[in-house]
Formats: sequence, structure tokens, C-alpha cells
Amino acid sequence: MIKRTRLQTSTRRDFLRQSACLASLPIVLSAANASGAADDQRRIIEAAIPSQTYAVPKKARKLLIFDRNVGYGGHASIPTANQAFTLMGRKTGTFDTVISQDPSYFLPDNLRQFDAVFFNNTVGNLFEDPQLRQSLIEFVYGGGGLMGVHGTSVAFTRWPGAIEDWPEFGFMLGARGANHRESDEHVFIKLDDPQHPINQPFGGKEYEYRDEFFRFHECYSRKRVRVLQSIDTQKTGIPEGQPRGNCIREDNDYALAWVRNYGRGRVFYSTIAHNPYVFQDPKMLAFYLAAAQFVLGDLPAPTIPSALLTPAIRAQEKLGWRLGIEAYTFHKYTLFEAIEKTAQLGLPFMGGLSFQKVSADIPRDFDPQLSDEELKQIRLKLDSAGIRLLTYYYHQIPGDKTGCQRIFEFGRKIGIETFMSEPDPADLDMIESFCDKYDINLALHNHDQKASPVYWHPKGILDVCRGRSRRIGACGDMGYWMRSGIDPMEAVRMLKDRLITIQMHDLHEAGLEAHDVPWGSGVVKMDKFIEQIYRLGIRPTMFGLEYSYNWYESMPEIAKCIEFFNNISLQLAK
Repeated sequence: MIKRTRLQTSTRRDFLRQSACLASLPIVLSAANASGAADDQRRIIEAAIPSQTYAVPKKARKLLIFDRNVGYGGHASIPTANQAFTLMGRKTGTFDTVISQDPSYFLPDNLRQFDAVFFNNTVGNLFEDPQLRQSLIEFVYGGGGLMGVHGTSVAFTRWPGAIEDWPEFGFMLGARGANHRESDEHVFIKLDDPQHPINQPFGGKEYEYRDEFFRFHECYSRKRVRVLQSIDTQKTGIPEGQPRGNCIREDNDYALAWVRNYGRGRVFYSTIAHNPYVFQDPKMLAFYLAAAQFVLGDLPAPTIPSALLTPAIRAQEKLGWRLGIEAYTFHKYTLFEAIEKTAQLGLPFMGGLSFQKVSADIPRDFDPQLSDEELKQIRLKLDSAGIRLLTYYYHQIPGDKTGCQRIFEFGRKIGIETFMSEPDPADLDMIESFCDKYDINLALHNHDQKASPVYWHPKGILDVCRGRSRRIGACGDMGYWMRSGIDPMEAVRMLKDRLITIQMHDLHEAGLEAHDVPWGSGVVKMDKFIEQIYRLGIRPTMFGLEYSYNWYESMPEIAKCIEFFNNISLQLAK
């Protein structure tokens, strides 16, 4: 039996409403027959559960399954999916489940106990409380997992009619709408990313299936999501049955399942979940197990949007490398303009900067003073460009508890992985405790010896890091290393895995007056430097492209740096 959990006692009104709903259902089975049918279903599910997992859990995992429907009776597959996930998590030892329809689980303190949330075929306006919605956004954006199936694409809409009530949920999930044909439509399904870890159960082979397949329009885009599977329209031929809603896309792109990051959050969605038999199918359960391990944080899987993929970016995914623009490259512009320029360059990553103005409409610094509404506008701007913010420069993180927590809360809300900063070494004990609590790194940045008397040399960073968490290390600024007479090759050899992130520069000459030039055209042996990082097995948060010259006309030179890095990536990934 599946145990449902509530955090709050139901009111008498709730009880009467639920009783009325139950009373309206026809009784078709005797108690004995119902028990026998339930036992049969359990045996079928247990026989279909995969015998092996796709990753070893890093720790005990907990999945919240939320299956509330508002204004809609609910899909028949919901109880089957609940049972399948509960049994699958238990049998494989990969996660525990809590199943509920209680919105109070989304209060920040309650949500914090979970690694991911599974909205199981949830239709309608599940909760309207702004605090709960903000809590869910921050949970996902800060590194939690989100799974949705089928009807989840119309969650947080007013039903019937799917009238939008929370647009950002649709952006986060990756699509809106529920246009479909017959509930057992027969289609051929192609694997858009055959080697993707979540597609493992299909062995690289396309397959045919029957279910109710949604066709999406609003906010779905391959610039936002990494498509795993879609309808093979050439093999499927004429769609079966009358359309319910607009089932035609001009681009003939009918995605069925995808993954993405929303900030640091891991998101998975699949529309293949209308019929109960989906969750009794061994191959589909294996697919959903892989997806669950991804959203829970145990199965690494690439998420760069499909439209941004190139051979070079695929090579970098294989290497575990991420090339992005450091915000200082475009600090003469606003953050929004920097995001647009990064997108023009075809890069999916960038860094942030505390003293950069946000936009013409938000003429404030990109710092912890921003309101939740202003941070929302930044999230949506990044999302529309298909870009993730990986790092953030804040010159001196304070050492007092209140000030430090304020900075780390901001880091969580903007979804960064690594702070770049130059704090007082005496404050590192306090900062270290927040690094571990928030799962955010601290990369100690170096300027010259005068500006950074402790951190200017790799030895100084190693000294303050001795005995500390591996979340604390170096942000190597190659430009300042070279201007300070430090060989970047030797610096990396010294730092090894304490090099958390790096700001890449090539200079036209040695000396204090040297300026940036396209990578591979200056005094740095950039190819040898990148190859050394590969040999040492270093995977920095980001290879930060910081081009600090020719500020308003630097795009051609930056493009040459990207081309140089891409060519080396392709060679090393062979």
C-alpha cells in the first residue's frame, strides 16, 4: 500500500469534498476483487522494475511525488505511477518517496528535505500562494530536481481551458499546452540524442509506441531544452484520430521528452505517461528510473540545449569542460547586453559581476540588493537566450554570519556554482561553512601583489586552503599571473585540483602593459596550457573567456578565441 503524507490536518470542508468525489465514482469491484487486482498490478510492476541502476546514489535520496489535480478528475495512470516509483526506488535502493497533495510541502523548510519534486500528471492551479511558488522556483534554480509527466505541462493553469496562471513554471518545465490526438495514438519515436545517459534503456534504437502524445507550442524551444525523444513524422505518417487543440507545428518538431537546467536545477519532462500501462512497461520504467536518478542528482547527463549543440560543444561535454564569457569582457555593457552578446557568440555559459548594471529597465548593480522580481527578470533573460550563469564575482565576501549568509542566499537564488572573490583570509572559516551548507564553491581570485598580497601567487592560495574543504580553491587569472612574472603552466602544476575556475588570457607581450590578443597569437603557449589542464584531469567550473581589450570592438577577437578553444577540444576528445 502506498502511504500518503500530509503536513497539515485536513479541514472538515476538505473531508466532505473528498468524500463527495469518492461517492460519485462507480463501484465496480468487490473488496476482495479490488484487493486481488491491486496485488496483480503490484506483481506486474515489480516484475517490470529494472534490475540495475544507472548510477550509485551519492547519498540517501528523497523524492516528493505531488499528484494534486484542481478542476480536473486526474489521469488513471497517477496511482500506477505512484506505486511504480515507490517500488522502483525501494527495490533499487536509489530513493525514498513521499506522496502527497498537500501544498504546505512547498514551504522552504519543508521542501529542503527533498532532492527533487515529481509533479505526477498534475493538472490545474495546484497552489496560488506566492510564497510557495517562490519557494519552488528557488528550490529548483538553486540546484534541486524537477520531474514532470504528461499533464504537468498544464500545471499551474486555471482548468478547464488551461488559462495561464504562472508563466515561469512553463518556462522552467520547458513547455505549455496539452494538444493531442487519440489516447492510444500509434507513433514511431526517434531518439534525438541516442547516446544520452537517460536514453540508455533503448540501446540507441528507435521504437514505436501507443499513448496520448502532446504537441507543444508556447515556450517550447530547442534553444531551451535538450530533446531526448520526438515523433518520427516520416515513419509515423498520417496522425491518427481527430485533434484536440492545435496539433500542427510548421517546423514539424514534436518533442516528447527532454532535459534541461533551470539555473542549477535539473529538469526532466516526458509526455509519455497518459495510460497506466506505461508504468508497467520494463523499458519505460528503466527510462523513468534514469530520469529520476538525473533529477535527484546522481546520474550526470548533458543538458546544453539541442539548438546550441555543435561538434565542438559535444567534444567539450565529453571532456567535462565548459567555455563561457566572463562578465568583465562586456562590463562596459549591461548584464542583459552581455547575455545577448554571449548568445551571439554561440556559447551556453557565462559569469556574473557584482558591479555591472542589469539593464536599461533595471539600472541597478547585479548584486544582493536586487528584489525577487528583478531576479526573476534576470532568470527569464538567461532562459530566453539558452544561457546558464556559472560563476559570479563579488570582490570581498564578508566574514560575519549575517553578511556571509546574505551573499550565499543570493548565490543560491541566481543559481551559481562558484563565487570568485578575495575575502580576508581570517574570514575563511565562516565562508567555508557556508560553502558546504549551500554547495557553492569559493574560488580565490588573484590580482597583482599590491592588490592581492595573499592570493597573487598560487603558493599563497595553497597555504590558506591547507586542510580546508575542496570547495575552496583558486580562480586563476592568467593575465595577472603573467604580469606578475608567474608562469601559467607552473601555476596550474602547483594548484592541480585546487584550481576551481580559470580566467583565460593571451597577451601580446610580457610585462605590465601587455594587453589581450586572440588565443594562440600571443606569448602564451595556449595550446600547451590547455593540453596540460587535460592531462591533469582538471575540470574547472568554467574556462572563462575574459578579453580585457578593445572593449567596444572585441567581438571578432573573442570569436577567434572561441574557435581556437573549439579546435583543441575536438582534437583532445577524439
